[in-house]
Amino acid sequence: MSATSHMPLLFSLHGVGQIYGAHRALGPLDLEIQAGEQLALIGPSGCGKSTLIRLLAGLVTPSEGTIRFHGKALSDLDMGPYRQNLGYVIQNGGLFPHLTAARNVTLMARQLGWSKARIQDRLLELARLVHLGEDRLAQYPADLSGGQRQRVSLMRALMLEPEVLLLDEPLGALDPMIRYQLQTDLRDIFQTLGLTVILVTHDLAEAAFLSKRIVLLREGRLVQDGGFKDLVDRPADPFVSAFVKAQRGVLAGGSP
Repeated sequence: MSATSHMPLLFSLHGVGQIYGAHRALGPLDLEIQAGEQLALIGPSGCGKSTLIRLLAGLVTPSEGTIRFHGKALSDLDMGPYRQNLGYVIQNGGLFPHLTAARNVTLMARQLGWSKARIQDRLLELARLVHLGEDRLAQYPADLSGGQRQRVSLMRALMLEPEVLLLDEPLGALDPMIRYQLQTDLRDIFQTLGLTVILVTHDLAEAAFLSKRIVLLREGRLVQDGGFKDLVDRPADPFVSAFVKAQRGVLAGGSP
């Protein structure tokens, strides 16, 4: 259980699994996520972490088990409003190349009929939040750097003021210097907004820097759930120790 267990329960997963043909991609597993938590899903490639975040996003229906949001099964919810309550950022941003940064960010707000004044106010508010120059808003994704594209993707995810922010390897394709700066900015944004954040990463240092709770997966199963120090000092099994030791920079530098 998370250290924030005094907070309201947001997600509750019971016996959740995902099977594709003869391949089990995830589970079955149980997991609870409290409102306001910053949680990282981590593990080697193919461990099921991206499958799990896609299940939480409602993009995939679980083969087995139940996912509940605020106590209600996702299968009973209207997926339109549910997904509008989630911000979702993927590794390469997923921006539409034919739309400017501003049009990418405001796409859903325009479809939902927000007023021009409300859209403009929110757009500029978000540009300041993610440290993106207003002059970049008129540019197309191809004219932006990788870091700028991810800032635009984050703005798009936050546009509708969601309750939950899902990030699937959002910094994985960036060079180390840009990644370092974005990690710092992301942590500041998380603290400012107080959102529930669920982050997928393969980098233990990044997980420890951005999240207070780390869920380590292996071959679709939950191996350990706790803080960075739990994984380092109280590994649940030899795989946890091996995974931590493989992250040489974390061990050399200590906890981020």
